[in-house]
Amino acid sequence: MARTVYDFDIVVVGAGHAGTEAALAAARMGARVALLTTNLDTVGQMSCNPAIGGVAKGQIVREIDALGGAMARAIDATGIQFRMLNCRKGPAMHSPRAQADKKAYQQEIKRIIETSPGVALRQETVEDLLIERTGSRLRATGVIVRGDAWYRARAVILTTGTFLQAIMHTGETKTPGGRAGEGTTAGISQALARLGFVLARFKTGTPPRVNGRTIDYSRTTEQPGDDDPQPFSFMNDRLHVEQLPCWITYTNEGVHEIIRQNLHRAPMYSGQIRSRGPRYCPSIEDKVVRFADKTRHQIFLEPEGRRTAEVYVNGISTSLPRDVQDAIIRLIPGLERAQIMRYGYAVEYDFCPPDQLWPSLETKLVEGLFFAGQINGTTGYEEAAAQGLMAGINAALRLKGAEPLVLRRDQAYIGVLIDDLVTCGVDEPYRMFTSRAEYRLLLRHDNADRRLTPIGERIGVVEPERAVRLREKLEAIQHARQILQRVVYEGSSLEQWLRRPEIGWNDLVARCPQLAQFPPEVAQQVEYDVKYAGYIARDQAQIERQLRLAQRHIPADFDYHSLPHLRCEAREKLSRIRPLTIAQASRISGITPADIALLIAHLEGRTTRRHQDDPAQPTSAASAGGEVSTDP
Repeated sequence: MARTVYDFDIVVVGAGHAGTEAALAAARMGARVALLTTNLDTVGQMSCNPAIGGVAKGQIVREIDALGGAMARAIDATGIQFRMLNCRKGPAMHSPRAQADKKAYQQEIKRIIETSPGVALRQETVEDLLIERTGSRLRATGVIVRGDAWYRARAVILTTGTFLQAIMHTGETKTPGGRAGEGTTAGISQALARLGFVLARFKTGTPPRVNGRTIDYSRTTEQPGDDDPQPFSFMNDRLHVEQLPCWITYTNEGVHEIIRQNLHRAPMYSGQIRSRGPRYCPSIEDKVVRFADKTRHQIFLEPEGRRTAEVYVNGISTSLPRDVQDAIIRLIPGLERAQIMRYGYAVEYDFCPPDQLWPSLETKLVEGLFFAGQINGTTGYEEAAAQGLMAGINAALRLKGAEPLVLRRDQAYIGVLIDDLVTCGVDEPYRMFTSRAEYRLLLRHDNADRRLTPIGERIGVVEPERAVRLREKLEAIQHARQILQRVVYEGSSLEQWLRRPEIGWNDLVARCPQLAQFPPEVAQQVEYDVKYAGYIARDQAQIERQLRLAQRHIPADFDYHSLPHLRCEAREKLSRIRPLTIAQASRISGITPADIALLIAHLEGRTTRRHQDDPAQPTSAASAGGEVSTDP
């Protein structure tokens, strides 16, 4: 019997947030793509929280959008609540976040995939990889699916999520599967192991969902959306959406005591689960143990959609047994009579440590094989989508014989994410934070189109309408700047006035009505460009200085605990390893460039203070023509 063979340019395995963005990006660049998933009804599904964006994650979504991705457009179309986080802080910290109608979001992503030219969406279970060997070189040439059909391709992108040899845990009960109601796959893990890839195990978890009709909202605090909701996509000017509120409640000592009494039944503490979970999204069991001094922990009650009563209990991710979850819920204010519709659980799954990848996300071991998403040890929809986007772009560029696109750390949070993964590796599921980026003022959510859309246009991954829209915006920004520089008020140009902290754009409009012609997104960019010009210039100088000082020595007895703003994790690892140079410190897993910048600033301050005491002492390697002594 003849084997069935399908021919494509690129095969993407997995249709979650990474896989869909990978397939769409490659197709936009002209590739013929097969997107394979074990279940067509779960394309783009939100396995955990029903939200997109958040601190640093919102910046990533806007970057994905600036490069033509689908995530921002999908959440704009299906969001039920929109909020801008950290508005009381500077613009570098502003982060958009939206609650999603979970089912509507998944259906919107599926619609985008199904209507995208160049993408063939197929329900298939991949069981093996097709690999061509030429001497010592290995090259991916496709995949084998259940039923022994072959999908041949010149590049393969694996975006397998939590489904590689996955096991779900609820108390003592263990069930094969990477998501509730779904199975697992072992064939891909076995194929990767045969090829010589190192595999490891991580753990993630999810909280229970309850019936919203059984919640007493009078005992909780309402959290509404913004009065003027801002869209995620640069292609949308305004959102017209009826927003739904979320609600806040708290755990208490009664809840904590029940958890403490049942830790021996918690898989993370009984020894049933041995792999690590995300440090920054701990289970409620971890919270109670690690933060024993806390008498309560915040819980967000988040509706999962407009046409469902299901509510996501954000803040109590757990793998405790069902009876313990029932007891916990009954003690939380507002949830005393709440009915659990889905119980929380933990998932253990295989991943491939990402130091096995090039910055393009192509594997070092097998040419034409790319990894994206949780297979690389990350957590989060946004991190997965960003990797999928870049893997799809680079797979398409590889087919064209072009150089890969590798975004720098000063160009995008996506650049920070991928550089962290392939340079430092991971010892826990990786989650993006603003603190991981040393150039936060340059990487604001509001200027992602200015940073990235020209790059996307150059390589052919953004639609023409987006490029035209950006050019019109840039022309408007330039026109507004010219007006500010030309118009004088009380002896100073309007640009000089705008540099003052107490003066905003609306103040200038009152003095120059001509400025009222510019839309809010243009006005905001001009205001930030003017107000923060000095800080941005200082950042650029700091970048150059850090490069010059990369090999600077650190005293062997340096007291890292004396740096009050250094993260606890950084203090712990630096104190244990005792690096002798800044370069060595920067290579330690878990040490971020922001940590290094803080350390350099402190060392530079020590040298400056010593120079003031002894003017003969050089203050920099450049000025001295050699190394700077940092001896006390």
